[in-house]
Amino acid sequence: MGDRALEAVLRRDRTVVMAALVVIAVLAWAYVLWLAIDMAMPESPMPAGASGDMAAMDMSNMDMAGMDVGAAVAPGFRAWTLADFAFIFTMWAVMMVGMMTPSVAPLLLLYAGIGRKAQAAGRPIASTGWFFTGYLTVWIVFSIAATGAQWLLGRLALLDPSMATDSTILGGLVLIAAGLYQWTPIKGVCLRQCQGPIGFLMSHGGFRSAPLGAIRLGVDHGLYCLGCCWALMALLFVGGVMNILWIAGIAILVLLEKTATSGPLISRISGALMVAAGVWLMSRAL
Repeated sequence: MGDRALEAVLRRDRTVVMAALVVIAVLAWAYVLWLAIDMAMPESPMPAGASGDMAAMDMSNMDMAGMDVGAAVAPGFRAWTLADFAFIFTMWAVMMVGMMTPSVAPLLLLYAGIGRKAQAAGRPIASTGWFFTGYLTVWIVFSIAATGAQWLLGRLALLDPSMATDSTILGGLVLIAAGLYQWTPIKGVCLRQCQGPIGFLMSHGGFRSAPLGAIRLGVDHGLYCLGCCWALMALLFVGGVMNILWIAGIAILVLLEKTATSGPLISRISGALMVAAGVWLMSRAL
């Protein structure tokens, strides 16, 4: 294959991968937005003169539908069922896909381009999809932990119906902890690995020819990404797990940290602001 033909194929591959990532991110964000709108809609009032039996029947139908999100997440409603746990886990997993896909796109595009060149040279590597699968696996496991945290906070009556903490002290502590983490050495190490795709690949032995090796490489990158962003994800419990503007703000911060040349500076400035906000929030409770 000539250089011109190979370059045309590489452009096509980058376009295909980018289009796929955009579709994945858009679908994930659409799902999260639908959930947020659905939860924000007021419940239908009972007709005047409705009996208690009718009200009980209406609540029963909501439970049977398995979609009464408010009852599953708000304190004082009822204990979670397995269906509730599965629903909330799905919500977290889809939200993580929507938030993290844009920030990993540069590495996936690099992977796709190198993969095509390796195939043309007769030394094929595992497809981009295997690497992406490993990356998403880390965030799916994180979603299980986040679901468990949400269940625990709900059981302790520390969440309001919007899935934000109604404890000023807890909210302040989370903000301070997340802000301080932004200044830690482990944050810096993880952020450098996320910011430099080529450096990450070189320090981890390069590309893999077998699918299992590519999955493991994706898991390695996902773990660095998790180390970089887990504290920011904890902020969802401060502003509201279904607060779409809060979710978008955190996603934008993650994207800027990983793609801007001033990412470390952005991380530290945002950390200082989080600490200040946490101190202010806690001062209101005193």
